[in-house]
Amino acid sequence: MQALEEEVHEPASAAAEEDAFEQEDVDGEEYDEDEEGYEFDDAADATQCVEMAERSPGGAGPTVNIRDFEALAALSRKRAFPEDLPQWDESSTKRKRQGELSEAESANLFDQLMEGFGLRRKKKRKSKDGKKRGRTKGKRNRCSPEVIKKLGDATLLFTENRFKEAIPILHEIVRIAPNLPNSYNLLGSIYKENGEIYKAINFVWVAANVSPKDASLWKKLIDLALKIEDAALARHCVIKAMKADPEDVGLKYDCANIYRTLRDYHKAAEIYEQIVRIYPSNIVARRTAAQMYRDSAQIDKAIDLLEDFVNAQTTNIDWSLLDLLVSLYLRNNDHSKALRQIEKAHLVLGSQHKLPVRLQAKAVICQAYIGDMKHAEVFLQDVRLERSKENADMIAEIASTLENLGKYEYAMRFYSMIEDVAVDNDGSSYVKVARCYMVMGEKRKAIPYLYKALEKIEDSVDVRITLSSLLVDEDKSDDAISILSRPENPELQSASIPNKQKPWWLDGEIKMQLAKLYYNKGKMQEFVDTIFLPILETLDIENANRKVKVTKKLTNDVLQERTKVLGEVRPDSVFQGCRPIASPAELLKANRAKKLLEKRAASNDEDMIKHDRRRAKQIPPLPGLLTNVENHQLVLDLCRTLTLLQQYFEALQIINHALKFGNDPFSDDNKEELRSLGAEIAYRAPDPRPGFDYVRYVVQRHPHSLSAWNFYYKVTSRDEKRQGKFLLRARRYPNCVPPKIISGHQFTEIKQHQSATRDYLEAFKLEPENPFINLCVGSSLVNLSLGFRLQNKNQCIVQAFAFLYQCLRIGSNRQEALYNIARAYHHVGLKTLAVIYYEKVLAMEVKDEPIPKRPFEEDAQQQQDLRPGYCDLRREAAFNLHLIYKESGATDLARRILKTYCSF
Repeated sequence: MQALEEEVHEPASAAAEEDAFEQEDVDGEEYDEDEEGYEFDDAADATQCVEMAERSPGGAGPTVNIRDFEALAALSRKRAFPEDLPQWDESSTKRKRQGELSEAESANLFDQLMEGFGLRRKKKRKSKDGKKRGRTKGKRNRCSPEVIKKLGDATLLFTENRFKEAIPILHEIVRIAPNLPNSYNLLGSIYKENGEIYKAINFVWVAANVSPKDASLWKKLIDLALKIEDAALARHCVIKAMKADPEDVGLKYDCANIYRTLRDYHKAAEIYEQIVRIYPSNIVARRTAAQMYRDSAQIDKAIDLLEDFVNAQTTNIDWSLLDLLVSLYLRNNDHSKALRQIEKAHLVLGSQHKLPVRLQAKAVICQAYIGDMKHAEVFLQDVRLERSKENADMIAEIASTLENLGKYEYAMRFYSMIEDVAVDNDGSSYVKVARCYMVMGEKRKAIPYLYKALEKIEDSVDVRITLSSLLVDEDKSDDAISILSRPENPELQSASIPNKQKPWWLDGEIKMQLAKLYYNKGKMQEFVDTIFLPILETLDIENANRKVKVTKKLTNDVLQERTKVLGEVRPDSVFQGCRPIASPAELLKANRAKKLLEKRAASNDEDMIKHDRRRAKQIPPLPGLLTNVENHQLVLDLCRTLTLLQQYFEALQIINHALKFGNDPFSDDNKEELRSLGAEIAYRAPDPRPGFDYVRYVVQRHPHSLSAWNFYYKVTSRDEKRQGKFLLRARRYPNCVPPKIISGHQFTEIKQHQSATRDYLEAFKLEPENPFINLCVGSSLVNLSLGFRLQNKNQCIVQAFAFLYQCLRIGSNRQEALYNIARAYHHVGLKTLAVIYYEKVLAMEVKDEPIPKRPFEEDAQQQQDLRPGYCDLRREAAFNLHLIYKESGATDLARRILKTYCSF
C-alpha cells in the first residue's frame, strides 16, 4: 500500500531503503542486500557511536554536528573499500523536480549517514552461479557465555535501579559484541528511566536498526517519539514496526491514528480499510474508515465501504453505520437511495417500533427533497428531544435544508425548536428565523428576532447593521441610530471582548452605516464627527499602501515560517529525523527557504535587511470604502457637508487625499465633482491659495467659458501673488479673450497702463463689437494719456474717446456708457463736455436688476439688503456734477443738484 511507504528526511527515503541494489566486488562476487538492517564493522565504530549517542542536547559535552558524521562515514568507507570509488555522475539521472533525490541517491545518502555512526548495511555473499555461500543463518549473532553473563548482570542492576553500575558493563558488552541489540536497548531503557528521552531514543534507534525485524524495538521508539511529540518519528517507527510484524493489527491502529492526528485522512482511511479486510466484522474500524474517506472528500469510497455491509444486516442493524451511510447519500445528493435505506430499516423494525431520531430527521430531509412535507409536520408534533448539542445540530441541519429548498415556514418552525433543544443558545437561530422572514417579505416580523439575537451576541456587526436597516424601513431612524451608537458605558462591554478583537462600535461598517443615518436625518455635525477621521485615515492608509512595492523577494519572517515544516534539527541526536510531514511542494519551498536564509546570514546584505524592514500594507479603518462604489457617495457627502459647515481646511484634506489615487477607484464624474467642490472652497474660504489648483483646473477644462474666468478672477483678486505664470500661459490660448482682459486688469491695478492697453487691444482684435472691451481700451488710453512721458497726449485722448463712443454705440446709448464718457471728460479736464453728458445721465432713469449669483451661492448667507436704485447711476453723476459746479463758483446750483439727487 502507498500508505505504508516510508518517508525519510534528507538524506534518505524509505522507498529507497526497500529497493536492494547489487554491487560487484573485486573477487567477482555480488553483495545482495537483504532486510536485516545494519551492522558495525568493529568495536571501535560501535564505541564511537555510543559516545555520540550519550551527548544529549544541552549537555556539558561538545555538541555533535554533521562534520562528525562525515568523518566517521569517511573512515568506515576507507576501511571497507581501500581503493577510491568512482564518483557519482549527477548528470546521469534526471530528477523529476529540483531538490528531489532519486531512489538510488536516497539509499546511498542514507547508507552514508549510517556509516557516520559506524553502521553499514548487512549483506550476504552469493556467487554468480546462484549457490549460497557462507555461514548458516543465525550463527553469527550467537553470544559467548561471557557476554551472556555480563548482560544478565546489567539486567539485574537495571531492575535494582543501579543505573550507574550497569552502564559501564553495557559499554563493555558493546565493545565485545558490537552488533548485539540487547545492550543498546538496555541502555535506552536506563536513560528513559532517568528522564533523558533523547539519549534513550538514540540507543533504541541503534538497536532497532541493528535488529530491524524486532517489532518490539520499533514499538518502544513509537512511545518515546510520542513523549517528545515528534509525529514524523512516530510515523516512521510505526511503518517500520508494521513491516517487522505485518500481522499486528494494533500497529495498524497506531499508524492510522497518527495519520488521523496529522489530518492525513486519505492514508488513515487506507490503513483502517486494511484492518477491515483482516476483520470484516469490526464495525468501529469500518465506521472510522468511512469517516476518514468522507473527510478526504472521497464519498464514493466511503459509500462502497458501508453499502454492502449495511445491506447484509437483516436483523441486528447497527444504527450508527446506517446513519453514516444515509448521511453520505445525502452529501452525494442521492436522496432516493437514502430514503430506501431508511424505509428498509423501518420494515425490519416493524410498525410498532420507531426509528432512531437521527434517522427520522434524515427521513424528513429526504421527503422534503421530493416535496412531501407530511413527515416534517409529524416530526414537529411527535418528537420530543432533550437538551444536547447533538440534537441541536440535528435540528439545525433540517432547518438549513428546508431553508435552502425554499420551505421557509417549516424552516422557521425548526429554527424555533432549537431554542428548546440547545444547551447554550448562541442566538444564531434567531438570526436565521429573521432571515427567513426577510426573504418572505415580512420584514417587520424579523425585527423582534434580531433584537433577541442581539441580546445573545452583542458584538455582532452584521446583526446590528441588518437590524438598523429594517428599522429605517419602518421609519424608526432614532432606534436605528441607538443600535449603532457607542454604548454609554463602553468599558463594561469592552471587558467581555477578546483582546485581539476591536469593539463593535469601532468597526468600519458600523461607522459608515451610522454616518448615513445621521446624514439622512440632517444631523450634519454628528455626521462629520462620526465619519471624518475614519475616512481621512482610510484615504491616507490606502495611498500609503499603493506605494508599497510588491517584489519577488520574501522577508526573513516568511522564509522562517516556511522552514517550520522541516522540523527541529538535532545534530547531536543519532536519529536525524524522518522526512517532515508535508507535501512535496511544501518541502521544496522549505528547503529553498532554508538555503536562502543561510545565504542571507552569510552575506549580511544591508539591502536584504532593509527589504525585510520595509513597511507592510496596513489595514484601513474602513476596508470597503474604496472597493465598494456605493461608499464613494459617502466621501462626496462628507465634502459637501464640510463645505456647508465652513470647515474648508478639513474638506480640502479629504479632496486632496481622494484625488491622489489617479484613474481609480473614483469615477470621472465623482472626481469632477470633487474638483468643483475644491474650486468652490477656494472661492468661499478667506485664504484662496489652498484651493487655487482646483480653480485653475476648472479654467483649463473650460478655457472659453466667461463664467469660469469670472470665477477665476474673483479668486485671484484676493490673492497677493496673482498667479502671473499661469495667466501668461493662458494668454496663448487661441481665440481666448478672458485671460487677456484679466491680465489688463492686473496691469491697471499696478498702474502699468501701457501694458494694460496692449492686452486690451489684443482682446479687441478678437471681439471688436464687445462693449466691455471697448470700455476697457478707452479707460486704459485715458489713464495712459495722463502720464508724463507720453508725447502725443492729444492723439491718445482722441483714440480713447473713439473707443468710448464705440461702446456707447454698441450699448444703444445706455446710461452706463454715457456716465463713462462723462467721467472720462471730467478726468482729462474737459469739464464743459463732462457737464453735458452728466446731465444726459440725470435725465435717464434705470430700473434695478437682480445681481447674478453662482449656483453654490444660493444656499450661502443672505447678503445685506440693497437700497432701491442700486443700478441707477444718477446719484454718482449728480455728485460729480456738483463738484464741477462748486469748482466753477455756482454754489447754489451745486447745492440744488445734491438736494435733488443725493438726499435720502
